Amino acid sequence: MAADYPASFDIDRPDKFERPQLALRIVVLIVLSLLGGAFGWILGLVYLAFPALAAIFISQKGPEKFLEEDGPRMTGWLRWVLALYSYIAILTDRFPTEKPEEIIRFEVQTGGSPTVGSALLRLIYSIPSAFVLALLGIVASIIWLIAAVMILVQENYADGLFDFQRGVLRWEARLLAYHSSLVEQYPPFALDTGPEPSPAV
Repeated sequence: MAADYPASFDIDRPDKFERPQLALRIVVLIVLSLLGGAFGWILGLVYLAFPALAAIFISQKGPEKFLEEDGPRMTGWLRWVLALYSYIAILTDRFPTEKPEEIIRFEVQTGGSPTVGSALLRLIYSIPSAFVLALLGIVASIIWLIAAVMILVQENYADGLFDFQRGVLRWEARLLAYHSSLVEQYPPFALDTGPEPSPAV
């Protein structure tokens, strides 16, 4: 089941969203677009970088020490990326600075026995899930526009729209944990939109 997946993501909904933060998000998106494709550019960099980093660390230390020593560090990097995505996706009004763990809850129960080859092959193995995630991203972009208009009018937006955005980010969190060789199990093809329990032990 998806709830038993060894990587969990959740975020608390603010009581209201601030209009100035919406303007700041638009500025951030414009800057990212000018740098090279907004989300696509960042996601592309993450997509290539994390399997390569995992392969390097595994080659230097072996699978057990990679998971023990580098797993928490890579989880921290992914947590910051997901906190940034959460801010841009209008799931929070807090921009990630030094403590993304205060913004989102992202935990990984590392496991498996990754090799250099398996780490690099995840560039290919992740494609089906990434493809579906890209399609969900199109819907999430439309929801972002609706949410932005609602925030301008009433400083909030519908629970169902928030839950969908959270579900997309949860899918992405699970995929990134797998993609980074932190977990062995392939991420489920499931859009879980509700509150998530702690990862399976």
